[in-house]
Amino acid sequence: MKFFPTFVLLALASSCAFASDPSPLQDFCVAVNDPNSAVFVNGKFCKDPKLAMADDFFFTKFRYPGNTSNQLGSKVTTAFVDQFPGLNTLGIAMARLDFAPYGLNPPHIHPRGTEMLAVMEGTLHVGFVTSNQLNNTLFTKVLTKGDVFVFPQGLIHFQLNIGQTNALAFAFLSSQNPGLITIANSVFASKPPINVDVLAKAFQVDNKLINYLQEQNWFDNH
Repeated sequence: MKFFPTFVLLALASSCAFASDPSPLQDFCVAVNDPNSAVFVNGKFCKDPKLAMADDFFFTKFRYPGNTSNQLGSKVTTAFVDQFPGLNTLGIAMARLDFAPYGLNPPHIHPRGTEMLAVMEGTLHVGFVTSNQLNNTLFTKVLTKGDVFVFPQGLIHFQLNIGQTNALAFAFLSSQNPGLITIANSVFASKPPINVDVLAKAFQVDNKLINYLQEQNWFDNH
């Protein structure tokens, strides 16, 4: 019986290593807002599969450029499970990223999904920062049409259009609901606001600067 503890440890290690969205136990589970549904999977009720139709697996919002007339010069159109119910239990999501010249998708995190970015048009400066464990190292590249870059799950990353023309990219994510935490919005626009003394000490600046930052209109480009 000595092998048993080792077996348990290996099983737990494997479970943690491959943790992701739960694997589906049926062909599909189109999400519906119906509390009377008999099945509740991945945080969503499932439509009766016999009532599913092709439109449940069809998404058209990527046809149209996003409005980049804002202070960030960018617009992210998401196809997560909330916008695309057919993704429920499938473990994937997408986004369309439109950039005006010099537009920015600001530093942010997807806590539940790795992102793969493919550039369709333009030139993007992209990067991500590793965790404290790896000394907060920045990995960055300049991408042009046809290039692909991967942002590991949970790490801060960004995209900046460094060209004088519009840019377009598509992102593919390894979760139906990868989540989004925009760093500046979360830190300086929380409700209620984070204590000024906490932020002043964390960023090693004076309270006046923190007050100024908390008074700004932190735009959400999603």
